[in-house]
Amino acid sequence: MARLSFAIAAVISPIGAKSPNILFIMADDLGWMDLACQGNPLVETPNLDQLAKQGMRFTDAYAAAPVCSPTRCAVLTGQAPARIGLTTHLPGLFFPKDGRPQPAKLTPQLDTEYVTIAERMKEGGYASAFLGKWHIAPGVGRGGKVANEVSPVGQGFDLNVGGTSYGGPPSFFSPYRNGELPDGPDGEYLPDRLVDESIRFIKANKGKPWMTHLWFYTVHWPMQAPEPLLQKYADRKGPGLNDTRYGAMIEAMDLAIGRLLEALDEMNLTDDTLVIFTSDNGGFAGVSDCRPLRKSKGHLYEGGIHVPLIVRWPGKVKAGTTSSTPVISMDFYPTFLEVAGLKLGKKPIDGESILPLLRQTGKLQREEIYFHFPNYAWHMDNRLAGAVRSDNWKLIRNYDDDSLELYDMSKDLSEKNNLVVMRPKIATRLNRDLTQWLKETNAPMPRPPKALPKK
Repeated sequence: MARLSFAIAAVISPIGAKSPNILFIMADDLGWMDLACQGNPLVETPNLDQLAKQGMRFTDAYAAAPVCSPTRCAVLTGQAPARIGLTTHLPGLFFPKDGRPQPAKLTPQLDTEYVTIAERMKEGGYASAFLGKWHIAPGVGRGGKVANEVSPVGQGFDLNVGGTSYGGPPSFFSPYRNGELPDGPDGEYLPDRLVDESIRFIKANKGKPWMTHLWFYTVHWPMQAPEPLLQKYADRKGPGLNDTRYGAMIEAMDLAIGRLLEALDEMNLTDDTLVIFTSDNGGFAGVSDCRPLRKSKGHLYEGGIHVPLIVRWPGKVKAGTTSSTPVISMDFYPTFLEVAGLKLGKKPIDGESILPLLRQTGKLQREEIYFHFPNYAWHMDNRLAGAVRSDNWKLIRNYDDDSLELYDMSKDLSEKNNLVVMRPKIATRLNRDLTQWLKETNAPMPRPPKALPKK
């Protein structure tokens, strides 16, 4: 079963003489196979590939949910979407008309009752900035603005650049039509602008510990990239890419990240900075080729939740290493607290610090990670379900008929062979654990189907 973490909030000695900086980069809708270092033959990502060579690449990293908003809440709070009640992308409620179960009720935003990682890091003297996609509260004004109390600044960040209610940007080129991002020169590209703003914030705060959350809108729709890259990728459609524009967007993001990492070098901050790169959910099937994973964004199969994760921390994380331990979005919260020398708070945390894995000093204490997606994605093609990953086993419970699927992830990454009949004891144990976890988190559950109108 999962182990929840509790402690009294306090400051303890940080790791090292000075609290390290934290650069947390999260792409939007980037699939597990969408980087060259992950094995994609069509995309070029030299900077992220180099980052992986300089640090640790996780082979079994998971997003907390197969869509964006719940994962973002999980990163900010360390709590599972099931516990928060924000279990799908906002505004998020899609209703079937064919007799299927109705989606679970949805908490409409991340309220101020939750203590975010930005609020906690202030206790350690950190300056913090949020740049990019927020999407965890509904809009209340022009340009996607959200109410102040549930904006990045209202949730503890010192700076907000571009964080609104938008799930995708109106445009990746200026004019942006974003209420939290003044337009740049015509034609300015959004990833470049967000990196420029990140560098500006870091330079202004290099005398103190800082935490920068750079959450790119890339590679969400609309498919837009600089013209030279569009031409470069024009003939690269095939295994690895379903849309050539998508490859161009990935490389454009990689180039922007390269400038940011180079700026850290120039400011002599590289050795003092923990850098994390990941994604909020799996790839969007229309543009991302998620194979060999099954399905894509919006599903609890691997294509929807298995994501890339790269961590670099010179002197702490050995270069050129990999970890196959399953980790999940909620783990970043306690990891950052431990890095900063801060103890956990009084609220339950569903993640666990991954520092033992990063420093190769031990294993994680938990045995299982859980998922809960009781809502329909926009494509209405998913079954409402929960899942649990335990060692090499993954169990999915479909809520419409309580049917079970059991896969051996060490031999069947594509989830083709359901082993429930062959391994009934394992299926029964994991299903029991999932039931207990759903109760512990008070997870919102699907509602009965509505009666169909008589013809």
